[in-house]
Amino acid sequence: MTSSPSPDTWQRPGLRAALLYAVAAGLLGTIVSSVSRLELTRRAVPTGRLPEGPVIVVANHTSFADGILLALVGRRLGRSLRLMATGGVFRSGLVGPLARRLGFIPVLRGTDAAASSLDAAATALDAGEAVGLFPEGRITRDAQHWPERSRTGAVRLAIRTGAPVVPVALVGAQQVVGRRGILARLLRNTILRPRVLVAVGEPVDVRRLAGLADGEAPDEATVRRVADEVMELLVSQVAELRGEPAPHPTGVPEEALTA
Repeated sequence: MTSSPSPDTWQRPGLRAALLYAVAAGLLGTIVSSVSRLELTRRAVPTGRLPEGPVIVVANHTSFADGILLALVGRRLGRSLRLMATGGVFRSGLVGPLARRLGFIPVLRGTDAAASSLDAAATALDAGEAVGLFPEGRITRDAQHWPERSRTGAVRLAIRTGAPVVPVALVGAQQVVGRRGILARLLRNTILRPRVLVAVGEPVDVRRLAGLADGEAPDEATVRRVADEVMELLVSQVAELRGEPAPHPTGVPEEALTA
């Protein structure tokens, strides 16, 4: 039986893990290239690379392939992302041990340990790492694959650590791996490779966006406002790649999903 992941015990991966990350990225990059075309169409980050030191990378979520795709984007931008992934990934006998070795961080949604995921991510950022996450918290339920309104975890993490947030838009990932017929879709994609367009935004100073002085803590209204403003930047990148206006500039609200 695979033990439950412990999000509050994150440790910085060593040299062997770095080499393992490079090998895994190369192998997965080859596989992804055989079933899709990953195209970085816009890089607003300085010199086309992610900033050095602690940084939080946030992306929209449309597919089970997003984690792999975001990790590959991170590598192309010069960083090995420590992804925040659902606890189920870590309980997998095949993927779980690899995820732990690579420094990924489990998110135990719906449990008492969920909040400690941010503690683990803060520890990684304090060590100078780049953390990747999906602020929606799940694959979008919107029928047209627009991003949902975000949760506030990414902004809380940025305010807590001072790390900049870099929004990354992924468009077309749902064509690589969908919710159903995964094997059939992948086989088809070896012949007709779908394009996954990527736009990388400028780093955002969340504490400045919140108007906070050094050491000042925000109230809940400020956290929610800033989370919506950061999500608006991400949604605007998605809309730009899609070539159409977003129906909900700060993400699809829950009531619109169930209407």
